[in-house]
Amino acid sequence: MTVTVLGATGATGRHVVSTALRRGHHVVAPVRRVGTFAPHEGLAEVSWPEVTDVPALTRALPGTSVVISALGGAGTGPTTVCTDGVRSAVTAMRAAGVDRLIALSAHGVLETHDKSLYSLAVWANVAERMRDKEAMEPLITASGLDWTIVRPPKLADHDEIGKYRTGTDLRIRLWSSIGRADLAAFLLDEAETPRYAHAYPRISR
Repeated sequence: MTVTVLGATGATGRHVVSTALRRGHHVVAPVRRVGTFAPHEGLAEVSWPEVTDVPALTRALPGTSVVISALGGAGTGPTTVCTDGVRSAVTAMRAAGVDRLIALSAHGVLETHDKSLYSLAVWANVAERMRDKEAMEPLITASGLDWTIVRPPKLADHDEIGKYRTGTDLRIRLWSSIGRADLAAFLLDEAETPRYAHAYPRISR
């Protein structure tokens, strides 16, 4: 497949890129600055200077089989990178005739924003990023695209373990987490063999 990865230079996005390449897929990485990645067979960087630049993203998409969004805000201040980036992606995908979108969100948004210890803790620590993802999700579900919204708990940085659980009703506890490498593997699994079309899978160790 040809996989376009939004947020390719981020901590999770880099795992998505490397996993896709390792599996033999062609990867298109819209990036702020071309030359961010070391040259690699099968990897094409394209200029996407701002996440609001719809024409630049539209030009990158022809031939794409699936768009995987690993966009995410950095820091603790207000951010709209997920909302703005996905809004651009939906418009560009429609223009380019690309239908499949897999987007990374977070457990604790919308109907999972409840009084559980996990939800209370995540909103106490990264509320601005959670608000961004809450605003992003309705753009996807109203897009008319073939979408999957993945809602992981806390992300961890360690080597791929290869053992994790997924499900739309998976219980997320205060201590739940998933490694970015395993999350990337699941995103590519879902791209290759869709199991959660128009659904909100959770993932945890």
